[in-house]
Amino acid sequence: MLPKLDVPIYEVKLISTGKTIRFRPFLVKEQKLLLMAQQSEDNKETVTVVKQILKNCIVDEIDVDSLATFDVEYIFLNLRARSVNDIVDLQYKCNNIIAEEKPCGSIEKFKVNLLEIKPTLSEGHDKKIQLNDKIGVVMKYPTFEMISKLDGKNEDEIFMALLVDCIDYIYDEDRIYKPKEYTAEELAEFIDNMQQKELSKIQEFFDSSPKLIHKLDFKCKKCQYEETINLEGLQNFFI
Repeated sequence: MLPKLDVPIYEVKLISTGKTIRFRPFLVKEQKLLLMAQQSEDNKETVTVVKQILKNCIVDEIDVDSLATFDVEYIFLNLRARSVNDIVDLQYKCNNIIAEEKPCGSIEKFKVNLLEIKPTLSEGHDKKIQLNDKIGVVMKYPTFEMISKLDGKNEDEIFMALLVDCIDYIYDEDRIYKPKEYTAEELAEFIDNMQQKELSKIQEFFDSSPKLIHKLDFKCKKCQYEETINLEGLQNFFI
């Protein structure tokens, strides 16, 4: 029997729950899966590969499908940093308009430390939303499972689907209403009967939810143009 190689175990704290989970670096078999995800133009396939790698590498018992999208991205970012290198080389093309309305086009390279990137949480963010004097909702975060069902839908359909899927429960002065006890049509009707100011409160929940963002101060060496670049989501870092 061949000897078994030991692998280190790392920890990362989920921002949605504060729970610490343990994971191992990905191995050659996961590296092959990651290569497939990088080469694929199919969003569903990419999501499937990412989830499979997480299921392989997370040591603790956890339902990957139930994780918030930003938790999945944060775990995967840490997983990549611990498995390959915490420093990634990125490049950015300067879009500053110069002579004859042509962009500069200079390509600048820079390095990003993945372990320095943390999900941002907006001040005042709350999953409990009081819609009016009597009725409120408690929301939950979108998961990769929810997002994977949205392919092919238009913007309005995506927003409505997320609203319905992300309602944890509805409450009033007398009782709690759990979504599993009602049809998707009944939940959609509940949303359709909201006033715009009530819907805006729920929109704010999504807008202020944690996000994986890293800001870079960019200065073009060719034209000296400066701007702040926001890197957001896994695709901006290495996928």
